[in-house]
Amino acid sequence: MTAAAVPGRWWVVPRPNPDAGLRLICFPYAGGNASMCRSWHASLPWDVEVCAAQLPGRANRISEPAFNRLAGLVEAIGAVIEPLCDRPVALFGHSMGAVVAFEVARWLRRHGRPAPVHLLVSGRRAPHLPQTRPPNYLANDEEFIAKLGELNGTPPDLFRHPEILQLLLPTLRSDFQAIETYQYTEEPPLNCPITVFGGRDDEESGGVMLDAWQRHTKVNCSKHLMDGGHFFIHSDEPRLLSLLRLELLRTLHTLRMAPWSRR
Repeated sequence: MTAAAVPGRWWVVPRPNPDAGLRLICFPYAGGNASMCRSWHASLPWDVEVCAAQLPGRANRISEPAFNRLAGLVEAIGAVIEPLCDRPVALFGHSMGAVVAFEVARWLRRHGRPAPVHLLVSGRRAPHLPQTRPPNYLANDEEFIAKLGELNGTPPDLFRHPEILQLLLPTLRSDFQAIETYQYTEEPPLNCPITVFGGRDDEESGGVMLDAWQRHTKVNCSKHLMDGGHFFIHSDEPRLLSLLRLELLRTLHTLRMAPWSRR
């Protein structure tokens, strides 16, 4: 079954490719949606199919409550991800999405599903490092919106459209609650390589905090620093996609050298 044929609202595939040798599943940042990577397929290898997660509480799922516990979100993703694992899968996530991607990779392993062949994480410190700031999700609306601006954790365009911001506020608050209450639990390192992307001006993803991802793989962990702050994923998108392309080409080459198995 191809991703385009998967029922439900969880997945968006901008360019279905039934002949793809690799599927890249992407998870958005807090408040983000599947449009984060709607045009990426044009810059990535032709045999990579991009599949974006559309989480509850946004876009066409705006009427559904967002998850406020990351563990619950990961379990829900686990229930719908298996049809996408009919071919090798790489996982990508930015900010909150990086932790989601990491935990989905571990969920797949715990449940005996095909493991990802590559984990790509962006704009997030390693998951075992503790939260250093006080939680923001408990603040009232005015304080919460002010904190969003201070933390540079929300796309700047959103603040220019207060009516959209108000509509997304419950989802943003739930997303912040999910990531701010996240509890890391120790498990063995993953068997796949990890690639880490971080912004040079992003306090959330300083060099040491990115380097600490090495702890979570038995193989290699590579790091790329991007120009910009937390949302380099947009401001430095051409370079990000160029680096993603190179990383995925390496993954495809590895798959050609060592044939993939669902087991």
